[in-house]
Amino acid sequence: MVPPHVLDKLSHAEDPSLATPARRTLEHDALQRTRRRITTVRGVPAARAAAPSDKPERTIYDAERKTSLPGKKVRGEGGQASGDDSVNRAYDGLGATFELFLKAYGRRSIDDSGLPLNASVHYSEDYNNAFWDGEQMVFGDGDGEVFLDFTIPVDVMAHELTHGVTQYTANLEYFGQSGALNESLSDVFGSLVKQHVLGHTTEQADWLIGAGLLTDRVTGVALRSMKAPGTAYDDDVLGKDPQPGTMDDYVRTSRDNGGVHINSGIPNHAFYLAATALGGNAWERAGQIWFDVLTGGDLASDAEFADFAHLTVAAAHARYGEGEEQTAVQEAWAGVGITDLRARVGAR
Repeated sequence: MVPPHVLDKLSHAEDPSLATPARRTLEHDALQRTRRRITTVRGVPAARAAAPSDKPERTIYDAERKTSLPGKKVRGEGGQASGDDSVNRAYDGLGATFELFLKAYGRRSIDDSGLPLNASVHYSEDYNNAFWDGEQMVFGDGDGEVFLDFTIPVDVMAHELTHGVTQYTANLEYFGQSGALNESLSDVFGSLVKQHVLGHTTEQADWLIGAGLLTDRVTGVALRSMKAPGTAYDDDVLGKDPQPGTMDDYVRTSRDNGGVHINSGIPNHAFYLAATALGGNAWERAGQIWFDVLTGGDLASDAEFADFAHLTVAAAHARYGEGEEQTAVQEAWAGVGITDLRARVGAR
């Protein structure tokens, strides 16, 4: 969830209470990102044979600040609330994500076959991140200096679980523009889960990713902004949010698997533009179009931004015809510098 450029900046801080947790987190995250990259090659486990349920199957574990997973089981599906707020937030967040995908798109869990949703809280010591490891969710408690408990923002949970949805569908390669699309899709559906929970329309939504995660000592409001990429934080320790909002500012780098967490600001902003142009509930028309592309089978694992843009225009046309939805999507991509999309409408 937390980009490596943020942790790298923290790891060079003079204050060891900032630098030490960041370094430990970076070392661990390097392994997780390697695993995410090879998922495209190895594929995913076969779906369960049993008929999927319309209800989630959640289990929450306490890692007890160790790195051995999953840890001690502390709450199962339908079980009583725990005295541990992290456990309860994880349980509720898994349920909220399951509910959006089921009610809005008819998808039954991550794999559409009722995959049980497991999560471990209190992972490691002062761990500044959360991740989907290909099988379950894992949450750190944060260092208390820069980051708070990673179960606090529901969009953090939904973001990571959407990596699982992508794993079971388009399986986008975690490098370059396809990797940035992978990250962007997680931000899109993470934001949609939060909006769904709060009942917010496109006008009411804050369009922030990770709001509530940063401590008061940080000059910033979130990890990323879909509305205004590059404005989520500007801090003397974290530095300035580097996300671009258009192709004019696309960042070419070999770091972070080709800038997957930085350049995701471009497709993020395109979704924001499309959703706000259409108005109402973003998980409906705009979210449906993005979901259709993610799960439709035409999105190549090495797709670039333009490929995804073409498919969203085609998906809008296929579902809604030549109307405001298609126009909103075309204009949204043009707004971030990706044009000439009309020619491929109908090629789907």
